[in-house]
Amino acid sequence: MRQLQTIDYVVFLIYFVIVAGYGYWIYQRKKKTSTDSKDFFLAEGSLTWWAIGASLIASNISAEQFIGMSGSGFKMGLAIATYEWMAAATLMIVAIFFMPIYLKNKIYTMPQFLTQRYGQTVSTIMAVFWLLLYVVVNLTSILYLGALAVTTVSGIPFWTCMIGLAVFAVFITLGGMKVIGYTDVIQVFFLILGGLATTYLAMNLVSQHFSTDGVGEGFNLLMQKADDHFHMVLDKSNPNYLDLPGLTILIGGMWIVNLNYWGCNQYITQRALGADLPTARNGILFAAFLKLLMPIIVVLPGIAAYVLYKDGMFQQDMLANGELNPDRAYPVLLNLLPVGLKGLAFAALTAAIVASLAGKANSISTIFTLDIYKKFMNSSASEKQLVYIGRVVVVVAMVIAIIISPFLGIDKKGGFQYIQEYTGFVSPGIFAIFILGFFWKRTNAAAAMAAALITFPLSIFLKFLPKMADLSGLSSMGFSALNPDSGLYEIPFLDRMGFVFLFCVLVMVILTLMDPNSKNNPKGLEVDASMFKPKGAFAIGAVLVIGILSTLYIVFW
Repeated sequence: MRQLQTIDYVVFLIYFVIVAGYGYWIYQRKKKTSTDSKDFFLAEGSLTWWAIGASLIASNISAEQFIGMSGSGFKMGLAIATYEWMAAATLMIVAIFFMPIYLKNKIYTMPQFLTQRYGQTVSTIMAVFWLLLYVVVNLTSILYLGALAVTTVSGIPFWTCMIGLAVFAVFITLGGMKVIGYTDVIQVFFLILGGLATTYLAMNLVSQHFSTDGVGEGFNLLMQKADDHFHMVLDKSNPNYLDLPGLTILIGGMWIVNLNYWGCNQYITQRALGADLPTARNGILFAAFLKLLMPIIVVLPGIAAYVLYKDGMFQQDMLANGELNPDRAYPVLLNLLPVGLKGLAFAALTAAIVASLAGKANSISTIFTLDIYKKFMNSSASEKQLVYIGRVVVVVAMVIAIIISPFLGIDKKGGFQYIQEYTGFVSPGIFAIFILGFFWKRTNAAAAMAAALITFPLSIFLKFLPKMADLSGLSSMGFSALNPDSGLYEIPFLDRMGFVFLFCVLVMVILTLMDPNSKNNPKGLEVDASMFKPKGAFAIGAVLVIGILSTLYIVFW
């Protein structure tokens, strides 16, 4: 593969200078005489709707999307785009129903919500869990996969890439959420521009390979040559059914994945928690429109690589250790970009990685400082001390991620699947705790504790279910053979999450109804139906998002 040329490095340097310079300017322009903790962690009141929306996308899109989703596009086609398009619908639900509850109750962290709603014990357990999950799974995988992608494209040594990405992200994160939020606007610009350039190249390449002309012809050829890669709903005969089991993507576990991620996740909701409700909603709406665009950037290049591979191109480039590796699809295409444009695409990839690292590190810092350090280590800490501790935690978390990432086998499992699998063991229980805590006043601490404790072992049990006598009966329930010789069967991942969620809700309802004092639960939230009513431009935008989504699913059913 070709490596970066001097002009590519110049383009990348320009990107670096723009982001770093703009971040420093924002920091100087908006810094207060004495920065308090809410300003540092939440940029309270200073983020605009477009900064919130851009920051949401920049924090969400990283190496696992660019590399992993393009690889999934190569392997299974447009169906993987359901993660992106269903996220757009989910963001509307979060904006309409979740944000009013958070903002009305002055919620700044997810553990804080749990403290107000269920008590300190549940909150502390979940705070520790989130810290471990964010550092060991999310931050580590983003850093490792990011370094892997950058070294594949640039030829720069792996460890140099990893340390460089970490330092760049720390530099941005130490400025606080204001700097992260506003620099994310620049990051998203580079991300989308470079991503669209790669998609344009891929469509053109397909067109030229089959002796036609134009991007439109290239897309038409994709639909002709890989018709099986343009179905959003997979049936059981499809080899990828376990990853995306049929209608479950529309009426089942996909909602739990997205609602938990976008609505109950410090890493994401933190961007909007410091704003007023109209600003937060408009920012989330902007993010939803950007989400509709993401499959064009991250999935279509993978399908294009598949069509070209089938027709004889990239036969050696797509191999890793002698075997076909779909995750190589995006780096292979990047290496075909002309000099200069490759530097832009490289900057886009780096922007996605750095923005995600910075956002995740800030959330880790927020939870540790406000929910662990201030409560249990130094309750009288000054605002200056809290900001200092927050910055130290950012550096420590990044160092831990660098040290442990090579030992987790992330690349063997695939980054996107790695994150989904390990968070999916616990997210059904978390979402059950939040959704009942929002909308059912009677839900008590004992019910929340039970859901937190059973979600992981139940998920493990359903993943490694012992052999049963009647396989035909299992098939009717959605079970699929994992390996008949091993005596194990597997439920599709998203179905498993749906089953665990429903069981957690059932347990919570039973335990709550068994408690006679739950009828007058003092921790129940006051929910006013009028606060959920969308207004003005947001209401029009939300209808437009749902209309576009409905059209896409009808066309590509």
